[in-house]
Amino acid sequence: MNPVRPWYYTYVLQSKKNGEFYTGVTNNLKKRIKEHNNGSVTSTRYKRPLQLIYFEACENKADAFRRERYLKNRYG
Repeated sequence: MNPVRPWYYTYVLQSKKNGEFYTGVTNNLKKRIKEHNNGSVTSTRYKRPLQLIYFEACENKADAFRRERYLKNRYG
């Protein structure tokens, strides 16, 4: 039997304060969104509240970071 691998998520948040976007990667989406909204993440602390507007699951960490880079560039 194959061991269960964790999923990684590429996600996009939008600030309700100024409309800016934040893109990130995590293996625990619910926990990470809570961290963003309670001020634990330095880069989004002053952009709260934040709303999840997009996420996708990736089978491995490398794919998730590849998608994050794509979404952060001008073509994404």
